[in-house]
Formats: sequence, C-alpha cells, structure tokens
Amino acid sequence: MNRLKGKIAMVVGAGSVGPGWGNGKATAVTFAREGAQVFCVDRNGKAAEETVAIIASEGGKATAFTADVSKGSDVEAMVAACLKAYGRVDVLDNNVGIAETGGVVEVPEADWDRVFAVNLKSAYLAMKHVIPVMEKQGGGSIINISSIASIRHIGVSYVTYAATKAAMNQMTRVTAVDCAPKHIRINAILPGLMKTPMVEHSAGLAASYAKGDVEAMWKKRDAQVPMGHMGEAWDVANAALFLASDESRYVTGIELVVDGGLTLKVS
Repeated sequence: MNRLKGKIAMVVGAGSVGPGWGNGKATAVTFAREGAQVFCVDRNGKAAEETVAIIASEGGKATAFTADVSKGSDVEAMVAACLKAYGRVDVLDNNVGIAETGGVVEVPEADWDRVFAVNLKSAYLAMKHVIPVMEKQGGGSIINISSIASIRHIGVSYVTYAATKAAMNQMTRVTAVDCAPKHIRINAILPGLMKTPMVEHSAGLAASYAKGDVEAMWKKRDAQVPMGHMGEAWDVANAALFLASDESRYVTGIELVVDGGLTLKVS
C-alpha cells in the first residue's frame, strides 16, 4: 500500500534473539513492505543482517548496523551512518528492551543499572541524536516501544522493566510537547502479553510463570487475556506502522495500548 513510500525508517532493535518474529524484526519488515528504506540496528550484527536479508528477498531496501545503543558513541555513529547511507531519518522506532525478574529487594544494583541503560538510556540517546536531524529536515515520527507493565502489575514481579517503561512513557509525553512545534511527533506503544522470542528465551519469566516450562507459560499468559490469546510481533508492527505513517499526522504524545484488553481487567 506504500504507506511509508519515500521514508527512511531507523529501527533500533531490528534483530531477534532467536528464531521467529520479535517486535523490532516484524516492524522493520512491515515498514519495508510499506515502501520505507529501513536502517536496521541491533547489538547482534548477524540478527540485523538476517532482517535485512528478509527485506531484500522481498524486493525492499535495507541496511544493517551493529551498535550497543546504551553507549552514546555507538548511537552517534549509528545516526551518522544512517545519514551517510540515506541522507535523512523520517521515522525512529526505539524497540530495545530486556527484562530481569525480581522486586526491589531481590534485584542486584548492577542489574538495576544495566536494565535502565538498555531500556531507557538507549531511547534517550537515540532521540537526543535524531531529533536535531528531524528538526533540520522539517519533521519526523518517533515511536518508543514501552509496555503495559509501565501502568499495571501483570502477575510477574520485574520492577526494573516496569520502572524503565514507566519512565519511557513520561519521557515520551514531555518530549512530544517540546517537539510538537518542530513537526516531530513522539508516541509510545504499550504491548501487552506477546508471544515473541524474547519472552520465550527469558528464563526468569518462564520460572515465574510455570517453573521453567515454556509451554505452560504460554497457556497461562493466554488465559490472562480477555481475547483468550497473546499478541504477536505483527500486532506491534502494525501499530507502529500507523504511528510512522502520515495517517497519524495529528497524533502525538499518546500511549497506544496493544494488549487484547488485558489492562481493562481488575484481576
């Protein structure tokens, strides 16, 4: 449908931690299918290249870049490389995130710092370096991938994840107001319980839900959702597509919940 025709989209976290479709991977491919040229960033270079290969096999255009986006120097290099390759950044999708289980008593200080660096600092750094580019070119769209864990307790204690995503929501709001006069829209997507490789490979989540039994975890997560099943990466990707496209030109500062109705429940 070419909803992103002519746009350059940077997807941070465009790889996948295992076989299947993670949110960033699905988003990068969806953007390309809708006409965007995609700059695929991941800490795992091979994972980014795999996403690029899928896009290329479908006739799209994409470039892979390896970066640890919790480091300012890597983010600065990432943006410079995108500008060298494509000359602009129309869409920034911040899709990096890790989850460590445990409450404030159980979580080691080092894990607290690491999760905040990966989940929150990475988005701050990406926006810090991309916003001036978007302002110079006349506008753009930034999409921060948060979580319903930022607004609800969803049955598993992972305070670092919840706290970083809650902070991301407020960072999205205040920056959306700051950037609105510059024609830069900034929104957040709050996915619910998703069936993705990141969740599947999280030993802490599987242990919390079902003593390490992944299949039992899937069943428990399905049962939590009013619709009766978890979401998929494509659900997040399609929400990101709307926010990246000109269809959402009058939308900024929102938290778009994609959760099958889970946050509507009392218990």
